Amino acid sequence: MSAIVVIILALAVWLGSWALNEYLVRLKPAGPTAERQIGFLVPAIFGLCLLALWELLTRGLAIPEILLPAPSIIVSAALNALPIIAVDVWQTVFKEVLPGYAIGCGAGLLAAFLIDRSPFLKAGLLPLGNLVSALPIVGLAPIMIMWFGFEWPSKAAIIVTMIFFPMLINTITGLAASGHMERDLMRTYAATWPQTLMKLRLPAAWPFIFNALKINSTLAMIGAIVAEFFGSPSVGMGFRISTEMGRMNTAMVWAEILAAAIAGSLFYGIVALIERKVTFWHPSVRGGQR
Repeated sequence: MSAIVVIILALAVWLGSWALNEYLVRLKPAGPTAERQIGFLVPAIFGLCLLALWELLTRGLAIPEILLPAPSIIVSAALNALPIIAVDVWQTVFKEVLPGYAIGCGAGLLAAFLIDRSPFLKAGLLPLGNLVSALPIVGLAPIMIMWFGFEWPSKAAIIVTMIFFPMLINTITGLAASGHMERDLMRTYAATWPQTLMKLRLPAAWPFIFNALKINSTLAMIGAIVAEFFGSPSVGMGFRISTEMGRMNTAMVWAEILAAAIAGSLFYGIVALIERKVTFWHPSVRGGQR
């Protein structure tokens, strides 16, 4: 198959999927079920189109596997190495990401409550957020490995460093989101600070807190994988990507990337699902359930 024919077929696939999606998004759904189905079909068709183009171009243009393997080759490599990938996912996600995520988000939430009560901390700690956020993870990772060793504590420390300030800043912003009239009303009722926090300010802050939780779910995965490049107990997704890339086994590298993407998407989806249950009253959630 010549390169011109491959390019023409790729354009046909792209234009066909584009036209189908344009048709779907312009439909007027008969009800919430049809609206949800269209909301699922549009990104699914777009994703399948990208995979089809990837497969078609890599096969048709004979792109070397070492540069870019076809999706079918990646899936085959993932299925053949499923036990290895499962061990890597267990190490990275359950032994490193989840502990670091819990510690970092919990510490950021607690620090936000303390800063909210202390003008000194607000003036002294918040300016450090921009500084720490600008620190390169590739510079921090070797230092953390030296301090905490090759096991999970070093990865958790890097994750905490990455996600602490996003959690802190979003929570502080959320605690200030309640209106002046509502706060004046709580003072009129002689409500204490804990009562005002639990009844007014924390509910108003939940959308901001969950925004930080969703952002941190992806940052935690990135932090753990990058940290494993610099030291890991011979297992882990970052360790496998590094070693397999050294062996020029790009199909296995992409298989680990696929596993990381699936794990990260599931993590994000679980947090988003909890958010819908907790902030069911928020306009952004009620608007999607009408």
